[in-house]
Amino acid sequence: MQEVVNPFDLSVIGSVPTSDWADIDAFLTQAKQFSEDRSAWMKPHERAAILQKAMKIMQERREHLAFQIANEGGKPLIDARVEVDRAINGMELCIHELGALKGTEIPMGLTAAGDGRMAWTMREPIGPVVAVSAFNHPLNLIVHQVAPAVATGCPVIVKPAGDTPLSCFEFVSILHEAGLPPALCQAAACDVDVAEKMVTDPRVAFFSFIGSARVGWMLRSKLAPGTRCALEHGGAAPVIVDATADIDAAVQHLTKGGFYHSGQVCVSVQRVFAHSSVIDDLAAKLTESAKALKVGNAIDEDTECGPLIRPKEVERVAEWVEEAVKGGAQLLCGGDKLSETTYAPTLLLDPSADATISQNEVFGPVVCLYSYDDVDAAITQANSLDLSFQAAVFTNDLNAAMHTYRNINASAVMVNDHSAFRVDWMPFAGLKQSGHGVGGIPYTMHEMTIEKMIVINS
Repeated sequence: MQEVVNPFDLSVIGSVPTSDWADIDAFLTQAKQFSEDRSAWMKPHERAAILQKAMKIMQERREHLAFQIANEGGKPLIDARVEVDRAINGMELCIHELGALKGTEIPMGLTAAGDGRMAWTMREPIGPVVAVSAFNHPLNLIVHQVAPAVATGCPVIVKPAGDTPLSCFEFVSILHEAGLPPALCQAAACDVDVAEKMVTDPRVAFFSFIGSARVGWMLRSKLAPGTRCALEHGGAAPVIVDATADIDAAVQHLTKGGFYHSGQVCVSVQRVFAHSSVIDDLAAKLTESAKALKVGNAIDEDTECGPLIRPKEVERVAEWVEEAVKGGAQLLCGGDKLSETTYAPTLLLDPSADATISQNEVFGPVVCLYSYDDVDAAITQANSLDLSFQAAVFTNDLNAAMHTYRNINASAVMVNDHSAFRVDWMPFAGLKQSGHGVGGIPYTMHEMTIEKMIVINS
């Protein structure tokens, strides 16, 4: 059994069974056999009915699921409830997208060679899916990886993050309770070597990964020939705040985008480039806002920033902040380890461009402010990293918004909103080292199917 602890006080809150290679091998064999036996495939309406029933169960257990997210993952209850609602909506989205998952007619009379023929495509499940997930959204990320597989008819094995397996195992149990045969969906808590053997097994048709770039790219390099994949890694989201921006509105969004889940979000606000004419005002108001945040146990109703997922992450963030300050950054607020498991919301002004915290994803409650006079120089600095995910710009000048959109390296640019904004039907993709493929439920469902063509010579 694998024990699970509350990351704030490190008390044991539960456990899940572990799987060895014999278990995983049996799961993969079942998944492969199901994929090859077309007579056993479930009809779309049958899959939709299971998702509908599972969604109803989740609605009935909303408070329990939210508490579990907070208890095992350290996400404050107020945000954990939002995560549950998103997960429920994600199930509904899978059902809706089943009707949009269709092939196309292929015109054949365009040349003499195609004359007299008809052709069209249909979409079929790609085959067994293996998903490896992250800790920071322990229910909604699992929904994003598992529910599309169920919807498209792919058997799926999911390995949750070792720190937060409870939500994953409960979701899989809910699917079984809703009528999904256990052979079509299994949760597996296993050691790293067993997980790597599972991911790289030739029976795997599609690999879905959410986690660190180092692990994701390593696993991709070892996939069996023919295995497709989608990787979602991290970023160090840049935000431009120009001279025309509404500073009060920007502060509200940047506080949420930078300190939501204590910065443990792959598109969390990290690098804010503010025009020299507004940076003092922005810094003062953002400091006041960050200082007001309540840090504590995520299961407490008034907590706004919970713990980091492990004590060693607190140590790492503290080291990065200390290095930046020694290198010339001004500490505006925070910079304190509040306990073994919590770190104060922190603002740094003008850390050096080569500081670790300027070059890498911090994944903690730290936001860096940089002053600029030339927006193109700021965009060049924003673009200088090997990470590229979502970005944002605060401005009341449409031309300035479009200039940032056209020139900043990002898969999505939010205007007058923080970089961590997301709805679950929009494309969600890391670029460069930040990922491969496109997430978002409709896009994942598309990637978990193949387009199969028929050509009829009439």
